Amino acid sequence: MAESEFARRLRESNSGRLFGFQLEVAEPGRAVVLLRVRSKHRQVHGVVHGGILAALADTAAGVACYMLLPRGTHLATIEMKINYLEPVEKGTILAEARVLRKGRTTAVAECDVRDTAGLLVAKALLTFSIGSREGRG
Repeated sequence: MAESEFARRLRESNSGRLFGFQLEVAEPGRAVVLLRVRSKHRQVHGVVHGGILAALADTAAGVACYMLLPRGTHLATIEMKINYLEPVEKGTILAEARVLRKGRTTAVAECDVRDTAGLLVAKALLTFSIGSREGRG
């Protein structure tokens, strides 16, 4: 799938519309997704909610993995670990994901989440299940 099609699909997806994720790069094994921080992303203490950062990292890593797969292949997150390193109050957040290993049935990716100044604000490690959509009901 071409990067522009991924960008359109992300914009039109529920999470893309809800959170405002924007695809910047989508290539085999690598993806960059950004988020311009709005008030709706902040929790009660005025910083971006950790769940938003996790969703951003998951989206970037999923795109990076999916770009390595044949069209129509099913991909699902089965495990995610994220470390929150710095709070983010404003600006643009950039999530850059890289696939570390793609096997036959699973893929492992990492994602660096950085603020406008380039400071690492979160680090995620994700595992995805790879499989055909055939036979699923």
